[in-house]
Amino acid sequence: MLLLALDTATPAVTVALHDGSSVVAQSSQVDARRHGELLLPAVDRVLADAGLRLDAVTAVVAGVGPGPYTGLRVGLMTAETFGLALGVPVHGVCTLDGLAYASGIETGPFVVATDARRKEVYWARYDDPRTRVTDAAVDRPAEIAAEVAGLPAVGAGALLYPEVFPDARAPEHVSAAALASLAAERLAAGEELLEPRPLYLRRPDAQVPKNYKVVTPK
Repeated sequence: MLLLALDTATPAVTVALHDGSSVVAQSSQVDARRHGELLLPAVDRVLADAGLRLDAVTAVVAGVGPGPYTGLRVGLMTAETFGLALGVPVHGVCTLDGLAYASGIETGPFVVATDARRKEVYWARYDDPRTRVTDAAVDRPAEIAAEVAGLPAVGAGALLYPEVFPDARAPEHVSAAALASLAAERLAAGEELLEPRPLYLRRPDAQVPKNYKVVTPK
């Protein structure tokens, strides 16, 4: 097994290789505006660090979000392209699950929250680092204050709103190393992973104008 994992659902552009036993190489850069520019060089760098070629990859793992449309599609389209070119399966993993797995919190409950912008967070609740007990959601922090009260919280969204998440902890952003390790563990256990489909949770910002005037030649 050689998993190529990547995620662009947060400001981190993160890539890792996992051989089924451990992470053999990884790279993470935080830049919310350069996902498309940084992702492929990061893949090249990770392969070079591991001394491997792309055709050694046996499966691709992609973070499916939740996350913003522009960033999220970069990672998922890249993963799909690699899968088609190499003829290997492409698996999805919830980005929040990767953060929970890397949290270092041994027992729950706890919360993972990432920055959804617009004064909102993407979040979910966990019983332990491998067990999510709610669907991923997007809300204003004040609206979920009662649900998360007293719980440790992981991620950039928690760090942004200490009045709601007073016990906020690192990591701030997801790492592909955590996604790869979680995916390898689930695959070894015979579990099915997600389809590599984006988890947006919001409608697109761009909308077709209503009641627009049709201009036709006379």
